[in-house]
Amino acid sequence: MFTLRSWPARAAAATTMTLLVLAPASPSGAASPTELPPTLSAPAAHAQLQRLTVADPRAMTGYSRARFPHWSSQGRSCDTRETVLARDGADVKQDENCRAISGTWHSVYDGKDITSASAIDIDHMVPLAQAWRSGANTWTDARRKEFANDLEGPQLLAVSAGSNRSKGDQSPDQWRPPLRSYWCTYSRAWIDVKARYDLTITAAERDALAEMVATCYGAQ
Repeated sequence: MFTLRSWPARAAAATTMTLLVLAPASPSGAASPTELPPTLSAPAAHAQLQRLTVADPRAMTGYSRARFPHWSSQGRSCDTRETVLARDGADVKQDENCRAISGTWHSVYDGKDITSASAIDIDHMVPLAQAWRSGANTWTDARRKEFANDLEGPQLLAVSAGSNRSKGDQSPDQWRPPLRSYWCTYSRAWIDVKARYDLTITAAERDALAEMVATCYGAQ
Protein backbone atom coordinates (compact mmCIF):
# COMPACT_ATOMS: atom_id res chain seq x y z
CA MET A 1 0.00 0.00 0.00
CA PHE A 2 1.18 3.52 -0.77
CA THR A 3 1.92 5.31 2.52
CA LEU A 4 3.15 8.71 3.58
CA ARG A 5 6.63 7.26 3.97
CA SER A 6 6.71 6.20 0.31
CA TRP A 7 5.49 9.56 -1.02
CA PRO A 8 7.58 10.35 -4.13
CA ALA A 9 9.92 13.30 -3.91
CA ARG A 10 8.44 14.81 -7.04
CA ALA A 11 5.12 15.35 -5.24
CA ALA A 12 6.51 17.95 -2.87
CA ALA A 13 7.91 19.94 -5.79
CA ALA A 14 4.90 19.57 -8.04
CA THR A 15 3.14 22.64 -9.29
CA THR A 16 0.04 23.45 -7.29
CA MET A 17 -2.96 22.00 -9.05
CA THR A 18 -5.74 24.29 -10.24
CA LEU A 19 -8.42 24.72 -7.62
CA LEU A 20 -11.97 23.77 -8.44
CA VAL A 21 -14.08 26.88 -8.87
CA LEU A 22 -17.65 27.16 -7.76
CA ALA A 23 -19.80 28.51 -10.61
CA PRO A 24 -22.79 30.58 -9.48
CA ALA A 25 -26.27 29.94 -10.81
CA SER A 26 -27.25 32.19 -13.67
CA PRO A 27 -29.80 34.96 -13.13
CA SER A 28 -32.36 32.96 -15.15
CA GLY A 29 -32.46 30.30 -12.46
CA ALA A 30 -30.44 27.73 -14.41
CA ALA A 31 -27.30 26.45 -12.76
CA SER A 32 -23.96 25.70 -14.36
CA PRO A 33 -22.51 22.22 -13.72
CA THR A 34 -19.84 22.36 -11.03
CA GLU A 35 -17.95 20.08 -8.70
CA LEU A 36 -16.89 21.04 -5.20
CA PRO A 37 -16.14 24.50 -3.86
CA PRO A 38 -12.39 25.22 -3.93
CA THR A 39 -10.41 22.67 -1.96
CA LEU A 40 -6.75 21.99 -1.17
CA SER A 41 -4.22 21.47 -3.94
CA ALA A 42 -2.55 18.05 -4.00
CA PRO A 43 0.73 19.24 -2.40
CA ALA A 44 -1.21 21.14 0.26
CA ALA A 45 -3.42 18.11 0.94
CA HIS A 46 -0.36 15.88 1.33
CA ALA A 47 1.20 18.34 3.76
CA GLN A 48 -2.05 18.77 5.71
CA LEU A 49 -2.52 15.00 5.94
CA GLN A 50 0.71 14.71 7.88
CA ARG A 51 -0.55 17.30 10.39
CA LEU A 52 -3.87 15.59 11.15
CA THR A 53 -4.05 13.82 14.52
CA VAL A 54 -4.08 10.03 14.27
CA ALA A 55 -6.33 8.40 16.87
CA ASP A 56 -8.60 5.41 17.36
CA PRO A 57 -12.26 5.99 16.48
CA ARG A 58 -14.43 7.17 19.35
CA ALA A 59 -17.49 5.31 20.60
CA MET A 60 -20.85 5.89 18.92
CA THR A 61 -22.57 6.34 22.29
CA GLY A 62 -25.18 9.09 22.03
CA TYR A 63 -25.00 9.40 18.24
CA SER A 64 -28.00 10.07 16.04
CA ARG A 65 -28.39 11.99 12.79
CA ALA A 66 -30.71 14.32 14.68
CA ARG A 67 -27.64 15.62 16.52
CA PHE A 68 -26.56 17.13 13.16
CA PRO A 69 -29.63 19.23 12.20
CA HIS A 70 -30.06 19.37 8.42
CA TRP A 71 -31.16 20.56 5.95
CA SER A 72 -31.23 24.17 7.21
CA SER A 73 -32.90 27.16 5.55
CA GLN A 74 -30.75 29.11 3.10
CA GLY A 75 -33.33 31.82 2.35
CA ARG A 76 -35.94 32.26 -0.41
CA SER A 77 -37.67 29.02 0.66
CA CYS A 78 -34.49 27.09 -0.17
CA ASP A 79 -32.84 24.62 2.16
CA THR A 80 -29.31 23.25 1.95
CA ARG A 81 -30.30 20.26 -0.18
CA GLU A 82 -32.01 22.40 -2.81
CA THR A 83 -29.09 24.84 -2.80
CA VAL A 84 -26.60 22.06 -3.56
CA LEU A 85 -28.89 20.58 -6.22
CA ALA A 86 -28.92 23.96 -7.97
CA ARG A 87 -25.18 24.44 -7.55
CA ASP A 88 -24.12 21.02 -8.80
CA GLY A 89 -26.59 20.56 -11.65
CA ALA A 90 -26.89 21.83 -15.20
CA ASP A 91 -29.96 23.73 -16.42
CA VAL A 92 -31.65 23.28 -13.04
CA LYS A 93 -35.14 24.78 -12.84
CA GLN A 94 -36.83 25.31 -9.48
CA ASP A 95 -40.48 25.86 -8.55
CA GLU A 96 -41.78 28.61 -6.28
CA ASN A 97 -40.81 26.50 -3.25
CA CYS A 98 -37.22 26.12 -4.50
CA ARG A 99 -37.69 22.43 -5.36
CA ALA A 100 -35.67 21.26 -8.36
CA ILE A 101 -38.21 20.23 -11.00
CA SER A 102 -35.81 19.59 -13.86
CA GLY A 103 -32.11 19.50 -14.60
CA THR A 104 -29.20 17.16 -15.18
CA TRP A 105 -26.67 16.02 -12.60
CA HIS A 106 -23.40 14.20 -13.21
CA SER A 107 -22.51 11.90 -10.33
CA VAL A 108 -18.75 12.11 -10.05
CA TYR A 109 -18.51 9.03 -7.84
CA ASP A 110 -19.82 6.59 -10.45
CA GLY A 111 -20.04 8.58 -13.69
CA LYS A 112 -23.84 8.44 -13.97
CA ASP A 113 -25.86 11.23 -15.57
CA ILE A 114 -29.18 11.71 -13.79
CA THR A 115 -32.21 13.76 -14.80
CA SER A 116 -34.41 13.33 -11.72
CA ALA A 117 -33.65 15.17 -8.48
CA SER A 118 -35.30 12.34 -6.55
CA ALA A 119 -32.48 10.03 -7.69
CA ILE A 120 -29.85 12.40 -6.24
CA ASP A 121 -28.51 12.35 -2.69
CA ILE A 122 -26.49 15.15 -1.12
CA ASP A 123 -23.41 13.39 0.20
CA HIS A 124 -21.57 14.59 3.27
CA MET A 125 -17.95 14.18 2.17
CA VAL A 126 -17.07 13.26 5.75
CA PRO A 127 -20.21 11.40 6.88
CA LEU A 128 -21.97 12.49 10.04
CA ALA A 129 -21.31 9.25 11.92
CA GLN A 130 -17.68 9.29 10.79
CA ALA A 131 -17.34 12.83 12.11
CA TRP A 132 -18.85 11.73 15.43
CA ARG A 133 -16.23 9.00 15.75
CA SER A 134 -13.44 11.47 15.01
CA GLY A 135 -14.33 14.29 17.39
CA ALA A 136 -17.78 15.71 16.64
CA ASN A 137 -19.16 13.86 19.67
CA THR A 138 -17.75 16.70 21.81
CA TRP A 139 -19.26 19.53 19.74
CA THR A 140 -22.34 21.56 20.47
CA ASP A 141 -25.41 20.85 18.35
CA ALA A 142 -24.93 24.27 16.77
CA ARG A 143 -21.44 23.27 15.59
CA ARG A 144 -22.80 19.98 14.27
CA LYS A 145 -25.50 21.89 12.36
CA GLU A 146 -22.82 24.06 10.78
CA PHE A 147 -20.90 20.94 9.74
CA ALA A 148 -23.98 19.24 8.28
CA ASN A 149 -24.91 22.30 6.17
CA ASP A 150 -21.46 23.60 5.20
CA LEU A 151 -21.65 25.28 1.79
CA GLU A 152 -18.28 27.01 2.06
CA GLY A 153 -15.98 24.00 2.20
CA PRO A 154 -15.97 20.81 0.09
CA GLN A 155 -18.32 18.97 2.47
CA LEU A 156 -21.49 18.65 0.36
CA LEU A 157 -21.83 17.12 -3.11
CA ALA A 158 -24.77 15.97 -5.25
CA VAL A 159 -24.21 12.35 -6.30
CA SER A 160 -26.30 9.34 -7.28
CA ALA A 161 -28.36 7.88 -4.45
CA GLY A 162 -26.81 4.48 -5.12
CA SER A 163 -23.22 5.64 -4.70
CA ASN A 164 -24.04 7.67 -1.58
CA ARG A 165 -25.78 4.74 0.08
CA SER A 166 -22.98 2.39 -0.90
CA LYS A 167 -20.56 4.75 0.86
CA GLY A 168 -22.68 5.05 4.00
CA ASP A 169 -20.55 6.28 6.88
CA GLN A 170 -17.34 4.60 5.72
CA SER A 171 -13.92 6.22 5.65
CA PRO A 172 -11.53 6.03 2.64
CA ASP A 173 -9.85 2.85 3.89
CA GLN A 174 -13.31 1.20 3.71
CA TRP A 175 -14.88 2.86 0.65
CA ARG A 176 -13.64 4.84 -2.33
CA PRO A 177 -15.51 6.26 -5.33
CA PRO A 178 -15.92 3.57 -8.01
CA LEU A 179 -14.33 5.98 -10.50
CA ARG A 180 -10.61 5.94 -9.73
CA SER A 181 -10.29 9.17 -11.71
CA TYR A 182 -12.10 10.96 -8.86
CA TRP A 183 -9.81 9.68 -6.10
CA CYS A 184 -7.54 12.73 -6.36
CA THR A 185 -10.37 15.22 -5.77
CA TYR A 186 -12.07 12.99 -3.19
CA SER A 187 -8.97 12.61 -1.02
CA ARG A 188 -8.14 16.32 -1.20
CA ALA A 189 -11.68 17.21 -0.16
CA TRP A 190 -11.75 14.65 2.69
CA ILE A 191 -8.45 15.95 4.10
CA ASP A 192 -9.67 19.54 3.74
CA VAL A 193 -12.85 18.86 5.72
CA LYS A 194 -11.03 16.95 8.44
CA ALA A 195 -8.57 19.82 8.81
CA ARG A 196 -11.24 22.56 8.77
CA TYR A 197 -13.08 20.89 11.64
CA ASP A 198 -10.04 19.57 13.54
CA LEU A 199 -11.20 15.96 13.23
CA THR A 200 -8.92 12.99 13.78
CA ILE A 201 -8.06 10.17 11.38
CA THR A 202 -7.11 6.55 11.94
CA ALA A 203 -3.80 5.10 10.75
CA ALA A 204 -5.62 3.07 8.07
CA GLU A 205 -7.51 6.16 6.94
CA ARG A 206 -4.25 8.13 6.70
CA ASP A 207 -2.58 5.48 4.54
CA ALA A 208 -5.60 5.19 2.25
CA LEU A 209 -5.72 8.97 1.79
CA ALA A 210 -2.01 9.09 0.99
CA GLU A 211 -2.51 6.44 -1.69
CA MET A 212 -5.44 8.37 -3.16
CA VAL A 213 -3.65 11.74 -3.17
CA ALA A 214 -0.80 10.04 -5.05
CA THR A 215 -3.17 9.50 -7.99
CA CYS A 216 -3.05 13.27 -8.52
CA TYR A 217 0.45 12.62 -9.88
CA GLY A 218 -0.39 9.56 -11.93
CA ALA A 219 0.60 6.97 -9.29
CA GLN A 220 -0.94 3.56 -9.95
